[in-house]
Amino acid sequence: MQTISITSSDAKQSIWKKLSSYKVGPISLPVYITVAIITVLAAYNKRLPNDMIGGFAVLMLAGFLLGEIGARIPVFKHIGGAAILCLFVPSALIGYKVMDAEMMKALTTTMKTANLQYLYISCLVAGSILGMSHKVLVQGFTRMFVPLLVGTIAGVAAGVSVGMLFGYEPAHTFFYIVIPIVGGGIGEGILPLSIAYSEILGKPQADLIAMLVPAALLGNVVAILASGVLKWIGEKKPHLTGNGILVKSGNDEELLKTDHVNDPLDIGLMGSGLLIACAFFILGSLLAPVTGIPGPILMIVSAAVLKVARVIPPKMELGAYQMYKFVSANLTFAILVGLGALFVSWKDLMHAFSFGYVAICAATVLALIVSGFFVATFLNMYPVESGIVTACHSGLGGTGDVAILSASYRMGLMPFAQISTRIGGAMMIVMATLLMKFFH
Repeated sequence: MQTISITSSDAKQSIWKKLSSYKVGPISLPVYITVAIITVLAAYNKRLPNDMIGGFAVLMLAGFLLGEIGARIPVFKHIGGAAILCLFVPSALIGYKVMDAEMMKALTTTMKTANLQYLYISCLVAGSILGMSHKVLVQGFTRMFVPLLVGTIAGVAAGVSVGMLFGYEPAHTFFYIVIPIVGGGIGEGILPLSIAYSEILGKPQADLIAMLVPAALLGNVVAILASGVLKWIGEKKPHLTGNGILVKSGNDEELLKTDHVNDPLDIGLMGSGLLIACAFFILGSLLAPVTGIPGPILMIVSAAVLKVARVIPPKMELGAYQMYKFVSANLTFAILVGLGALFVSWKDLMHAFSFGYVAICAATVLALIVSGFFVATFLNMYPVESGIVTACHSGLGGTGDVAILSASYRMGLMPFAQISTRIGGAMMIVMATLLMKFFH
């Protein structure tokens, strides 16, 4: 009997270990199930807190689950599946009226009343820009400026031209389809852009996000597929690729060493990084009435200016960067769930995916990439790598960059991709906002 008891105990421990080895996001499966049951029971009994506690539970549970599913579906995982599910599923649940009312109240309070999305944007913008190596920022942008400029002009021209063929107004195509594609993603691009458009036009932010999101998603899919094709071209034509090196002079490797990846985690500095992120958002709000430019856009500009001027101490920049990494790793899918539930209309989303709309998105991204590919010849760059980095200009932020570079097996190009996405995207958001304000 004793032997049987020991064997039974060992079997239970083995099963528990096996279950604990499975994870939903960063959480072990048993813990995830326990938290989910507690949250569902609280909602069913109308005891779910209608504040950030309840909201965080709903957002993070849904975000981790949908992100995990999207990251595991073959093929789909390589085209931004996690982000797509996090946006589309909550939108569909609301559209078909199957979302629990108590969960919806907590989610709404967290996203709209507490403005969690603004805190998320602040941490992303401040940390992503301040956390970049000054050397990478200056030298990388110098190298990428011409391909980005030529590619952006070609992408805008192609997108607007194809839009006109399908009966779209040029201004609509530019502001609501092309700009979201090259705006640097959802967190760093579409969110501040939608806030700016809302202030200028006096339209609800939710309506604007529903118009902007589909273009960014489609653009990211096209960029990922195109990067895979560029990898294939490099294999067939070895003289066109540097196998992960952008510039033919061969000094990219030294430049790419400078980053915060290997810096030890400092909890205290993360606190200062959070405060700095808040300060940038407040600074934007303070300057907005004086300049007439929306606060989120001024936040981006001020972060870039202070970074280039080296005004903020390196330790504080590291804190902002580590806070950005924490927020992006743990809250990105949660924020996408909130956006999908509250800001992305399922009806408008489905209506957006017409043949003409898809053609505009594809033409914009392909023109961007092809321009980056061919202009490399005149800039002492490898065409394949130049095309891939330029493709990141149409990615879904950092997540899109990872997907694009993974599809092409060029993860070493990440610093250049970040220049393309962050700085290139920020410049496009600022430019679009100023143009919208001028022409409105």
